[in-house]
Amino acid sequence: MNVRFQADANLNFDIVKGILRREPSIDFETAEAANLPGLPDQAVLAIAAKGGRVLVTHDRKTMPGHFAEFIMTETSPGVLILSRKLFLAEAIEDLLLIWAASEADEWINRIFWLPL
Repeated sequence: MNVRFQADANLNFDIVKGILRREPSIDFETAEAANLPGLPDQAVLAIAAKGGRVLVTHDRKTMPGHFAEFIMTETSPGVLILSRKLFLAEAIEDLLLIWAASEADEWINRIFWLPL
């Protein structure tokens, strides 16, 4: 099964727009569509897990710790943390590569930092 993505509220929306422009069939839910803005990390992780979506975020500060706590009791589809220094085109290419070259079950309970 293809990876399905969930944008965190702090993710640059241009990344989501760029990916969907390049590959409209990718299932990439916006933070607004999932009602994530203002929610704590644990709630965001729970919503992404319930939807079976890999969370895509820029939050390098608090998300890794909350993710580690979350997977002690729950299963997560995974988390991808994008550097804010990553060029927009590079972020889009990395996410497209993940979508095209991997399966959703390869990301379960895993956290990765991009660039790859």
